[in-house]
Formats: sequence, C-alpha cells, structure tokens
Amino acid sequence: MSWQREVDEINRRRELAAQHGGEAALARHRSLGKLPLRERIHALLDENSFQESGRMAGAATLNDNGDVKQFDPANYLLGHGEINSRRVVVGGEDFTVKGGSPNAAGYRKSVYAEHYAMELRSPLVRLMEGGGGSVAAGGDDPKKPRTVGEPPFVPPRLQVIADAMQRVPIASAALGPVAGLPAARLVASHFTVMTRETAQVLIAGPAVVERALGLNLSKQDLGGPNVHLLSGVVDNLAVDEYDAFRQLRTFLRYFPQNAWEPSPRYACQDPVNRCEDSLLSIVPRDRRTSFDMHDVITAVVDHDSFFEYSASYGPSIITGYALLNGQSVGILANDCRFFAGAMSAEGAQKTRRFIETCDSFHLPVVTFIDEPGFMIGPEAERAGTIRYGMAACAAAASSVVPWASIMVHKSFGVATTAHFAPDNYVLSWPSVEAGALPLEGGVAVAFRRQIAESDDPEALRKELEDRLAAARSPYPSAESFALHDLIDPRETRPLLCEWVELIQSRLRADCQPISFGIRP
Repeated sequence: MSWQREVDEINRRRELAAQHGGEAALARHRSLGKLPLRERIHALLDENSFQESGRMAGAATLNDNGDVKQFDPANYLLGHGEINSRRVVVGGEDFTVKGGSPNAAGYRKSVYAEHYAMELRSPLVRLMEGGGGSVAAGGDDPKKPRTVGEPPFVPPRLQVIADAMQRVPIASAALGPVAGLPAARLVASHFTVMTRETAQVLIAGPAVVERALGLNLSKQDLGGPNVHLLSGVVDNLAVDEYDAFRQLRTFLRYFPQNAWEPSPRYACQDPVNRCEDSLLSIVPRDRRTSFDMHDVITAVVDHDSFFEYSASYGPSIITGYALLNGQSVGILANDCRFFAGAMSAEGAQKTRRFIETCDSFHLPVVTFIDEPGFMIGPEAERAGTIRYGMAACAAAASSVVPWASIMVHKSFGVATTAHFAPDNYVLSWPSVEAGALPLEGGVAVAFRRQIAESDDPEALRKELEDRLAAARSPYPSAESFALHDLIDPRETRPLLCEWVELIQSRLRADCQPISFGIRP
C-alpha cells in the first residue's frame, strides 16, 4: 500500500496553483504589456534558481466525491532564489487573481515575506502590483459568527516591515498599480523603481478619491511616474519590466546579504593609479559657470560602476553607489546645475536616507563637495528646509562608517557639515572656496551700505567680489593641517583607492545591525 493517490493530488493542486488566474486573466494581463508573476520572478533571478514556498497554497472547493471542483490559488508568490549567485528572497502579488488584493492564503504569504527574509538573513525583493484590502474581504456569511482583527498578543503588522529594513537590504519594483498597504510596503525599501507605462503608486485609487474629494483623476495623474519621481516615493524609472529587473539586480550588487556582514568587495580591473587629466580643468575658474559633478564621479570610481538613484528628487544632491578599488561605497555629491548645488528640503531628506542606508549596511561614504549652503527664500522656509537640513547634518555627525570627503568647489555654511562624519578622510582641490557664506552673499551683507550708496552698485559689487576672490588661497588650510591633504585633482582616485585599503579592517570588524536616535 502506498500514498501515490495523495501524492497525485498534491501534484494536481500544484498544477492548478501554477495557472494563476486562468487563461483569460493571463491574456488580459499580457495585453497590457505586463508579464505574469512567475515569468517576472524567473526573469529577475538566475536561471533555474527559484524555489517557491507554499506551492499549493490557495483554496480548493470540493465536489461530493471529495475531488477538487475549483481551485483559487494564493495571489502572492513567495520563495528564494539567486541573483548573481547570491541568495535572495522574492515575493509579489499576482494581479491575475482578484487584482492582487489579498485572498486568505495570499495574505498569509505576503505577511511571511519579511519574516522569511530575516530568517534566511537574505535580501528581500518585492515585485509589486496589487491593492490593499477589500470591503468584501472575508466572504463569510454575515449571519455567522466570525473572528475579526488580530489578537492582542500578535505583534503589529508593520513591526516586521520596520525590523526588516534594519536587517536586510530591500528592493521593490512597482510593475502595475500599487495601492493601500502594498504601496506602504513599497516605500519601506532601500531602493524602489517603477515602470514608465504600466505602474502607479497610490494611497487610494481614483474611485475613492472622486468619492471623498470630488476629483476625477486617472491612476496616472494620481500616482504615475511624473508624480512620484518628483515626490521621492520612488527612486528610479524603468522603461519596461526587464529594465526594472536589471536595476534591482544592479542595486543589490553593492550590498551585503544582511546587516551582520561587511559591505562587499570585488576584484578591481581598473588601475588604482589611474589619473584623469580631465579633472585638472573640470571646475571652471568663473564661479558663475556650472559643471557636471557626474563627470568627476565617473572619472574617480571604478570604470562603469556608478549607479545613481533618486536623481529627480532633490536634484541638487546626487546619491548613488559605486565601486572604488573594488570596494562597494556610497556616493554623495552636490550638483551645481540645480540651485547651484544648494541643499533643499527634498535634498536634505534624500541625504539623510542615504546616510542611514550606508550606516545600516556598512558602506563607506565618499562625498564630493560643492555645497553653497541650504536653499534660501520663502519656498525654502515654507518647506522646512532648516529642520530637514539639520536632520541630514545630524545623520552625518553620528554616522558610524568611514567617510572620505573631497572638497571640490564650494563649502559654505551649516549645510556643508552634512558632508563630514566623525571618521573622516579629507582631501581638498585647489579650486575650493570655503567659509561661513559664499563670496557673493558675504559681500552683499558686509558691504550693503557702500553698494547701495554707490553711483554704480553693480560695478562696485563685482569689484569687491573679484578683489576678495583674488585674496582667497587654497593653501592655508593645508598648511594649518585643517585637512589631510591639498591635492592635484588628478590624484583623487589613487589616494581614495589607498584609503580603501586602509579602512578594510574597520569595515570587517563587528558588523551588527544599528539603530538611530531622535533627530531634528
């Protein structure tokens, strides 16, 4: 006597669960230019590496003979696999079943995703497309007694999401409409990307918004890329799903498996003594002429290794990850093409999040400084720039990873302290201007009366600015040992590559999850 009949039934239910929402639902899904969830997972992961958890999860309806008459699969898939031969946990909503709104088994699997990632101490990747709960959820006869809510001894649902962010890297992709609790889970990530044509991120959909506020808006108008690349809800835009998968894989390259491991280091194929002549003239002598800090970054870090994120949000601040002498590092910089590089409220929030992410996963920080200070003016005041800016400065001041600060051009005011940490290696280029105020602002304040009373105010202002600029020198700070070295800009890469070697023992010592105290 064997158990073959039961085994056959297991296999049958697994086959039914693998059919998603059925052929018609899959056809509609594909007609919108979207991949079914299992195809998404296989496109993301290394070939043949996916191991699904709960392969027959769902709800079976039986006939009088006890055979399956209907099977509704769980509309959340979960399992583990590999990306670049490193284990990850991956999960996502199946939009072909109930539009991704959780059914009973799907909800349980989605709740387990963060638990599973922490149990395996592996990164979590979410492929998201679905809504939150439904007013019709439950489906039980309302005349029958039933339990509602969670018992008081069960931890709050969001606790595990918050805990996971401190312990494992989390990357999420919005591949269709994402609303309600899934939208909250999306932003509880260290990196987010959304597809250009098919994804929207919404607190509530158009029908709810119209009912509550009387506004008739499409999903795209409410929460499309044009909204959320600027809001900071999502970091990057993908042209299609395959591009989103590429970005998820690239992001995870820079991170350890978890907060107990050091940041990764790879073999370096780029000469560590490479000196780029372009760096000698990249900063214009005319202070009013901008330049592209991306050119500085790409000339210094390992070839073709810079991965920028959140470029559209707070664009005066550049954040990303790169390799330097093979070591994964966080990159923070100013972009003087936007607000002269000044730190806006959005840029400050972006800076704080970046620093906290690097601290959480032991990534050393390299910052290229062209900081004129906090953004000023009535809009900056209304946005609370000083509060968010001070939070960014506090995050830097309490950072626990090694930093290298390259003073490239401007370095003024309180905002510049967001570019320096307790364990700091400081190099300066000869193009640096530093002080309490930018030259133009200092002249406007110190010589306000003389300028106002002059026959030609603009000519006098320019004369004063040029005279004071000529008197500034890059040498006193180096002579006073106020920094580690004043360097030829072309020496930046070799010196930073040497610094990477010097910090290796620190990066590999006592890696543990960290937490943050209150900040402004």
